[in-house]
Amino acid sequence: MSGDALRGRDVVCLGFNDWDNEVWTNQHHLMSRLAAGGSRVLFIESLGLRRPDLDSARDLRRMARRLARGLGPPRRLAGGVTVLSPLVLPLHSSAAVRTVNARVLRATVRVAAMRMGLQAPVLWAYVPQAEVLVDTLAPGLVVYHCVDDIAAQDGIDAASFNAAERRFARRADLVIASSPALAERLRTMSSRVLYAPNVADTEVFAVALEPGPLDAGMSALPAPRIVFVGAIAAKKLDLGLIDGLARARPEWSFALVGPVGLGDPGTDVSDLAARSNVHLLGARPHDALPDVLRGAAVGLIPYRRSRLTESIFPMKVYEYLAAGLPVVASGVPALAGLDGVELVEGLEDTIAAIERALAGDSPRARRERSEGVAHLSWQARLEEIGAALSG
Repeated sequence: MSGDALRGRDVVCLGFNDWDNEVWTNQHHLMSRLAAGGSRVLFIESLGLRRPDLDSARDLRRMARRLARGLGPPRRLAGGVTVLSPLVLPLHSSAAVRTVNARVLRATVRVAAMRMGLQAPVLWAYVPQAEVLVDTLAPGLVVYHCVDDIAAQDGIDAASFNAAERRFARRADLVIASSPALAERLRTMSSRVLYAPNVADTEVFAVALEPGPLDAGMSALPAPRIVFVGAIAAKKLDLGLIDGLARARPEWSFALVGPVGLGDPGTDVSDLAARSNVHLLGARPHDALPDVLRGAAVGLIPYRRSRLTESIFPMKVYEYLAAGLPVVASGVPALAGLDGVELVEGLEDTIAAIERALAGDSPRARRERSEGVAHLSWQARLEEIGAALSG
């Protein structure tokens, strides 16, 4: 069960991507648990803040899917979450379009909330464009949950986003920041900021320590297997570093497990695909990831340093650690000082860190890493948020 302020409460959540996104994120984990705990959850899918790439087949498919869903009724899913896909235009740099989108969003959400019979819901927003719903819903509580520096991403109208964020943060009862950099920035806008890094399904991923099946794609690769799990997107990943690692250590297998180009359709992985020891294994369902990590030697987070990655606390770090893996990461200062994680910079530093991880690993070390993060679960995070809202 969640904290008293959330237990059984109706929730309207404005997310930053779609519910059936290929990679589960913070919003999926928390909203599904609230629904499982008895809350009625209305999840509003992404408003399309990034300008779509009309040359991208992925973006075109998503637009067509959203159009079809937007013309239909909200979808009630097996887990108790109801999903709404509002028909908004992804042209947020235009003041006129923002006005139209706000009217559409208010009207669509008002009807859906009335049909569900939601009463004084918690308005839980991952993007500040939810400000237009405050007066519409008359929420009992307002939560702004910031997990990325969205304004730093290509294709986002930063000026309108930042202005909305300043307004919405001031109206929120609680602002949650998932990295130290985000918390520092948001404390200039609100006195009610909770620093709460992304956590993991630690109990689920700890299963990787036990004997069991290996993912078929992983089991076909020679050991040692260095794994990255997540969206393979150039806006975050240092593709050149991965290529350099593959060239420098042809005896290592590099497994990239996730969709290519999610959120960044211009991502080019042709150089990596040409390497015989780099393996693009595609996406896996969340509950299948322990079988992937069971066959890995090291968990890799090869991000390139940027304003975006400086504000990220990746969920995968605790998934790797819960599975017992040593972690080598670059470009993510939020991970500094974490046990089991070595932060690196540059090719030679990364190679040396992976070699140390391989040489120093053992079943006992894996068990200790997993036990050290066992308390960092999504349910524990909900308890913390509930306590902060009750205080």
